[in-house]
Amino acid sequence: MGKYEGKKKLFLVIGIIINLLLLGYFKYVGFLTETISLLFTNVAVKTVALPIGISFYTFQIMSYLIDLYRGKCGAQKNIITFGAYVTMFPQLIAGPIVRYRDIELQLMERTESWEKFGNGVRLFTVGLCKKVLLANTFGELFDELVGVGAGAGFVGHIVAMLAFSLQIYFDFSGYSDMARGLGNMFGFDFLINFNYPYISKSISEFWRRWHISLGTWFKEYVYIPLGGNRKGTFRTCLNLFIVWALTGLWHGASWNFVLWGLYYGILIIIEKLFLGKVLEKIPAFFSHLYALVLVALGWMLFQFTDMHELCTFFTGFAGGGFSTDARYLVLTYLPMLIIGILASLPIWKNAYDKWKEKRWMPWAESILVILALLVCTASLVTSTYNPFLYFRF
Repeated sequence: MGKYEGKKKLFLVIGIIINLLLLGYFKYVGFLTETISLLFTNVAVKTVALPIGISFYTFQIMSYLIDLYRGKCGAQKNIITFGAYVTMFPQLIAGPIVRYRDIELQLMERTESWEKFGNGVRLFTVGLCKKVLLANTFGELFDELVGVGAGAGFVGHIVAMLAFSLQIYFDFSGYSDMARGLGNMFGFDFLINFNYPYISKSISEFWRRWHISLGTWFKEYVYIPLGGNRKGTFRTCLNLFIVWALTGLWHGASWNFVLWGLYYGILIIIEKLFLGKVLEKIPAFFSHLYALVLVALGWMLFQFTDMHELCTFFTGFAGGGFSTDARYLVLTYLPMLIIGILASLPIWKNAYDKWKEKRWMPWAESILVILALLVCTASLVTSTYNPFLYFRF
């Protein structure tokens, strides 16, 4: 593409097809054969080992090809430099999705310093605490409440939804913070991937704050090329529907992910047509509650790949009373739930911004980082529960 200007489009198409074929084979051939086997019983389901993080680095490669075609970056002729971009270990298997043009200059020339290294350690430690101390705790609570079944009752199921909502937020944002922290240690600056999504007052706002790198990728490389919102209401809705179907499928090779993507696509289309204006006029409490409830319901569709398990979970809302086991779990984890809710709000960031110029702040930060690393290490050593939610991406 860099050498043959007149054939750029041909090479772009070839590059995208190769990448999509590789992604499709490793990630979706099992899903495809499983779906066909439901229609034709004599079709064997093919199982293929999934390379960890394949969706992340495939999208990164395609963003490089598309930006090169658009003239937004130059052709990289050094295979080592290009390999460093594609296989950059801090964010390779859990994001964020880094566009080549965002770090093109950093790959060639960047500044390392003790200050940046220290900032990286602090950011990495924050992410590690999110993952080890918060996400894993809420994951255990969710699993235990689901294990109680109908005995969890209405209250137990509400708490289970809250627990998983907190788990996936602290898990994913924790990995993103660790990736950004590691990047800082080596002189790289990665863009923020989460911006307190649970303070949103609409589903549209939620997706402007959640997994920002993925939303930006689909908007720039799929939604806008399809026509975006420039070709009338019907075409805008169709484009959103396509983008969200693909977003769901990107997250995993299973029908629940497709339905999860369409669920958000339909909600965002409704908000774009009329509901968004209504949400702006009603009291903030109700618009905020609306967003939180729909997001929590969506996470259940995301979590349960088996539709039967999903139906069983939702029927449990009308199950028996609040059992002793469920009550014990909720009361035991209640302090951590309160901490998790407060940690998902920007109050701590606002306090830090207010105090960071104080003379005692560097010493307090250093002590807190050391203590946090010790606590996280102790937790990792003593606990066997440490799920990695992104193996299927």
